[in-house]
Amino acid sequence: MCTAPSDRHPDHGRSSKLIQDACFYAGLLRIETVSGNESQKPWRPKAVYSYIQDHYLKPDFVIDVTSFWEKKIEALKCYSSQFYSGDDKQPITPISGSEFFDYLYGRALHMGRPAGFILGEGFIAHRTPGVEHLLALK
Repeated sequence: MCTAPSDRHPDHGRSSKLIQDACFYAGLLRIETVSGNESQKPWRPKAVYSYIQDHYLKPDFVIDVTSFWEKKIEALKCYSSQFYSGDDKQPITPISGSEFFDYLYGRALHMGRPAGFILGEGFIAHRTPGVEHLLALK
């Protein structure tokens, strides 16, 4: 899992590219890496998926997040320095306003609807995902 390949904050796109590149290079046989005194064998993850952040990007697939939406928002609110907390001293940013969580809910409705979910979260696949059989698709 990594950040969106393109987003409002330039670091998000850069870190997405960095993660994708690192996953590629980690699987090359001719690059030798060492951890402590031991050589590491080449390894590459089976898949890399980017979660969609601020900018709308068309998802390659959508996950149903309806049943744990409140838990997700509760977890996000733990990052009080990033998001709206009711503190008037906080600088105004696109994510520091009280409407930001309404925006997230609207985005989840928008992502979920075409997939047949109430609330959905979209992801971008960096390679074409496969399914075992056609009926596994929703």
